[in-house]
Amino acid sequence: MKTLLKDIKSYTKEVILAPLFKMLEAVFELFVPLIMQRIIDVGIGNRDTGYILKMSLVLVGLALIGLVCAATAQYFSAKAATGFSTQLRHKMFRHIQTMSFTQLDHIGASTLITRMTSDINQIQNGVNLTLRLFMRSPFVVFGAMIMAFTVDVKAALIFVVVIPLLSIVVFGIMLRTMPLYKKVQGALDKVTGRTRENLTGVRVIRAFSREDEETEFFREDTEELKNFQLFVGRISAFMNPATYVIVNGAIIVLIYVGAIRVNVGLLTQGMVVALINYMNQILVELIKLANLIIQMTKAAACGNRVEAVLQGGSAAEEAALLKNREDRETEKDSNAGDYVVEFDHLSMHYDGSSENALTDVALRVKRGETIGIIGGTGSGKSTLVHLIPGFYPTEENMLKVDGRDVRAYDVVTLRDKIGIVLQKAVLFKGTIRENLLWGKPDASDEELWEALEKAQAAEVVRGKEGMLDAEVEQEGRNFSGGQRQRIAIARALVKKPEILILDDSASALDFATDAKLRQAVSEMDPDMTIFIISQRAASVMGADQIVVLDDGRVAAVGHHNELLKDCEVYKEIYDTQFN
Repeated sequence: MKTLLKDIKSYTKEVILAPLFKMLEAVFELFVPLIMQRIIDVGIGNRDTGYILKMSLVLVGLALIGLVCAATAQYFSAKAATGFSTQLRHKMFRHIQTMSFTQLDHIGASTLITRMTSDINQIQNGVNLTLRLFMRSPFVVFGAMIMAFTVDVKAALIFVVVIPLLSIVVFGIMLRTMPLYKKVQGALDKVTGRTRENLTGVRVIRAFSREDEETEFFREDTEELKNFQLFVGRISAFMNPATYVIVNGAIIVLIYVGAIRVNVGLLTQGMVVALINYMNQILVELIKLANLIIQMTKAAACGNRVEAVLQGGSAAEEAALLKNREDRETEKDSNAGDYVVEFDHLSMHYDGSSENALTDVALRVKRGETIGIIGGTGSGKSTLVHLIPGFYPTEENMLKVDGRDVRAYDVVTLRDKIGIVLQKAVLFKGTIRENLLWGKPDASDEELWEALEKAQAAEVVRGKEGMLDAEVEQEGRNFSGGQRQRIAIARALVKKPEILILDDSASALDFATDAKLRQAVSEMDPDMTIFIISQRAASVMGADQIVVLDDGRVAAVGHHNELLKDCEVYKEIYDTQFN
């Protein structure tokens, strides 16, 4: 949390002024019981209406000054809290963009969503309340006790007993509830994750008639969250009755002692009222302070969760990835020779998994070759090509691009060489033009149409009102699966990459369109190296080399006819699709 609070330095003025104005409000508030004492003892006691009106105007003046001070403090605290949380959200979002696939897999999308929204909102509320109450409440508590001593020392000794008792109750409850709020946030993560899974997978859920089961799972998760919140709520709810019992008991004692001392002439009625008012002020401020500390505890817990994401980000990974950064300006790619990608007995496993996703993969790919990668579901096809852009970390010298270890590249430099279309075609809200320009921000309309023609998507775009400026809904919902895939492929082709990776990106296309697409792509640039990942044998039959993967291992490498004779895995895939 301390690391996060460094960003609040840009709001130093607001951080100083907000508590300062709250302190001024508290000072004026402490004078109110004394004025009430004067009204009772002097004005009412002497039946002096003019004096009562004059003191009433003073009370109104103090109230107006307090209102101005409170509003000013609220303005500065809100400005600092909202500005700080805005900076934190931007920082968090920028950081998420730099995280590797390993980190995203480990943390989970639902957790990141919770930390970007709920957790940062809690931090914002904590900062806001802290600036307004952290100095004001203790000041009023001790100020009221001191003012009580100025009224009557003997009666004020009751305050010396009551304040520690109230503090024990308030802080005891606070210490009990602090760790429970972390469990509440964890349960909230589960509910958010379950909701996200159901929204993104709603078609699958309905296709398999799993609505009742998912509803039950969601009910269990929300029930767990409810139980945590109720448990914390019950403990927190004990605070008000306990504190009111203590304070009202103190007021009874105060009235009893005050009555005796009034009877013997040591106190006036106004003094007793003033002491009771100071007691009530202490009660209100201690409850405020307790709520503040609970909110601060929740904010600190949420801040630690956000900080864990920021600190566990790309810094360490980037250091590993760019360990040879000093040499990259002088190092040239001429040592690459004819091989653009080399896998040197590469093995890899996902974070948290004890089994390898890839084992002992040895493969050398020449510049300009088309490589087909085929295998069953879970054989490691996507994992293999995701290593090339550095989405997942590799061991030293196990993977080279243009003769250099991928970890020696700057991320931007490495990925500028590569165009990739993932299994799930992703389009972003905006226009077709804006989506295509992700591949090359300064591309002309001619370049965009050329890429669309190659990707067999030109007719799709021409059929839309506005063509390149046609609207794309979130996730491309106003396009079919095949249309989304073709536009996503066009986006990769716009940048004319040195290495093009098509990760099962034509699965929604018919065989004829798929064939036209592969033919058009192969004619683009003779030096462009193409990786085609597919479960269709027809999609890889014409490749220069076909890599057959089986349970993370290379079963065979060769041409179509060779593999039909010598590779049982490939022959089985082919037979199931063509016989």
